[in-house]
Amino acid sequence: MTDDAFDADAYVSELRAKREEKDDFFGSHPQSPIPPEERDDFDGLDYFDPDPDYRVTASVETHADPEPVTMDTSTDGEVRYLRVATFHFELRDADLTLGAYRQEHDDSPTLFVPFRDKTTGQQTYNGGRYMELTPDASLDELDEVVVDFNLAYNPFCAFTDAFECPLPPEENWLDVVVPAGERDYE
Repeated sequence: MTDDAFDADAYVSELRAKREEKDDFFGSHPQSPIPPEERDDFDGLDYFDPDPDYRVTASVETHADPEPVTMDTSTDGEVRYLRVATFHFELRDADLTLGAYRQEHDDSPTLFVPFRDKTTGQQTYNGGRYMELTPDASLDELDEVVVDFNLAYNPFCAFTDAFECPLPPEENWLDVVVPAGERDYE
């Protein structure tokens, strides 16, 4: 979707509908990360208001020979990912970068983008948040992608200790406030 064709009202409506769908899943589905004993009282996740300003266009720097990045996990373990791209963008008057990752031997087009920002541990989960991005084309065919922080979500370990989650590497710690996406689960 180009900026010329972007309809902010339709975008906000679609985002709200997706959030309702996720809340329904979390409240009732057997695979929900919400502990079963908490589901009866679950009335939805807490989100920042949708804000199209946190949907940014980023230039794509691909890495032909991706570097392995070891990420700590929420259970004091480690997991290895490959940094397949770096996104360069401007947000809140700051020039920022985020690494985009895939696990080794994963041919999925979906990119894993974990990050921390100045809301981490205050308004958002202290282990950071995640975004997933599935570009419309191969990374090496793209000059730009849309990075939408309104889609930032908490990893499953934010809801229960039963999950092991990668923690964002320091290279993905943003030195700005990003009040978009999911807030901390209480």
